[in-house]
Amino acid sequence: MIELTRLQGQKVVVNVDLIEFIEETPDTLVTTTTGKKIMVKETVQEIVEKAVAFKKRCLQRRQPSGR
Repeated sequence: MIELTRLQGQKVVVNVDLIEFIEETPDTLVTTTTGKKIMVKETVQEIVEKAVAFKKRCLQRRQPSGR
């Protein structure tokens, strides 16, 4: 899950596994696999970076200790 900011300033937490695609139109529009569309302040690059960082944290938690 990543935290994004709606255009009006409200925070929203998004499940990265449900993100289907992200567009800049010029505002950033996140579309989920359920069809929900969310306009956010973050750029496409910022969202991708947050999603990658989240996935890395998830994978690190799954690795056995000592590796």
